[in-house]
Amino acid sequence: MTRTGEPAAGRALSEGGSISAFLALLAVALMALAGLAIDGGRAMEARQAANAEAEQAARAGASALSIGGLREGDLALDVPAAIAAAEAFTDASGHPGSASVIGSTVVVTVDYRLPTDVLGIVGIGSLVVSGRGAATDLMGVANGGAS
Repeated sequence: MTRTGEPAAGRALSEGGSISAFLALLAVALMALAGLAIDGGRAMEARQAANAEAEQAARAGASALSIGGLREGDLALDVPAAIAAAEAFTDASGHPGSASVIGSTVVVTVDYRLPTDVLGIVGIGSLVVSGRGAATDLMGVANGGAS
């Protein structure tokens, strides 16, 4: 018969809960690793989509040419219309962005937060996703049959 409070043969009393603490830490580490794989993959995919969205918005802005300049034979960008077209494109896509014109190039930046699925368990609720695109209209807009 063994008395209560005494360690079992070959085991010290101070090692009683060391396995459960180790397993708890291991579980948290494995969840963080799974979160990096799952949510990190989603973030990489979202970053590529944000870059594509910013590039498309920049192209939409770069197509806003000055009518007065076209009548004079000059290919000039209508800056307010270009910024408005680019920002309207990003608004319509669901991720509002900011546009600017540098010289004759429209530059668009899209920033938003992507909610996490797994990393939220370890305290990371969202990841920042950024995309940037630039476009310059070099040829103007051609109509159907014109060459």
